[in-house]
Amino acid sequence: MKHDGYNEFRQRGRFDFPIEFHHVDRHHPRFYMPYHWHMEYEIDLVVRGSVTLTLNESQVHAEAGDIIFIRDGVVHGGHPETTDTIYDCIVFDMKKMLAGSHTFQDRIEDVLKHVTLINKYLPASTPDIPRLIQHLFRSMKEEHTGYELVVTGLLYTFFGFIFQQGLYHEAASLPLREHRRKRITQLKQTFQLIDSQYQQPLTLTDLARAANLSPNYFCRFFQKITHHIPIDYLNRYRIEMACLKLTHTNDSITEIAFSCGFNDVSYFIRLFRRYKETSPRKYKQLMKEGK
Repeated sequence: MKHDGYNEFRQRGRFDFPIEFHHVDRHHPRFYMPYHWHMEYEIDLVVRGSVTLTLNESQVHAEAGDIIFIRDGVVHGGHPETTDTIYDCIVFDMKKMLAGSHTFQDRIEDVLKHVTLINKYLPASTPDIPRLIQHLFRSMKEEHTGYELVVTGLLYTFFGFIFQQGLYHEAASLPLREHRRKRITQLKQTFQLIDSQYQQPLTLTDLARAANLSPNYFCRFFQKITHHIPIDYLNRYRIEMACLKLTHTNDSITEIAFSCGFNDVSYFIRLFRRYKETSPRKYKQLMKEGK
């Protein structure tokens, strides 16, 4: 079973074509996106419904046709607003794919160094870009002969439109950036603890200690960023890990419940129904049937 941790250090796509495509609907094990970060860039397209994502300390709400751009190192996660929501995303190593041309090297370098920040939210009404992104995602999904050239060209065109239309801004002053980075780093430490120890009986004190904060302040800070109280979020993450195991292993429901940090199978099933609107057994059958 492939496990995608909060800090996703792994090869994207192929070595010579470092980009991945994901189609996410309600049956996808990570339909509710747990908070994580990676050192690649990400573009999300809402195909149907709507999603709300938190990117570091800001929240983005996107409807069908809207695009969310996520730069490297940003803690991001969230949830679809309805169970019929569908969203696609690509995750790519921008440096390997685009930082090779002397013609616009300075612009790309400014993006990579976070001097220039591309707007997080690109509405469906943005000229040219939504249609281009749909073409890019369709090319990744279908993988027709020569699609690598098409995808690379479309990424160049995407960034060209970004600069042409002024869909970017300059980064904040260095002291402010350092202050924000410190707060997000504290949160990342808690996410890392959840990722590595979710099978264990973690307490609020454990989560707060990982961020080097008092439990009371940690609760307020955590809820401000994630819009969940810490223990509720921990349980949601455990359910997402259970979904992965239901999809990729033959373990029993009881084995999966215990391996995901639940010591009461009945409680696990109740939580699963609350978050997934179906039972673990039915979810496993759906995944087996590929629906």
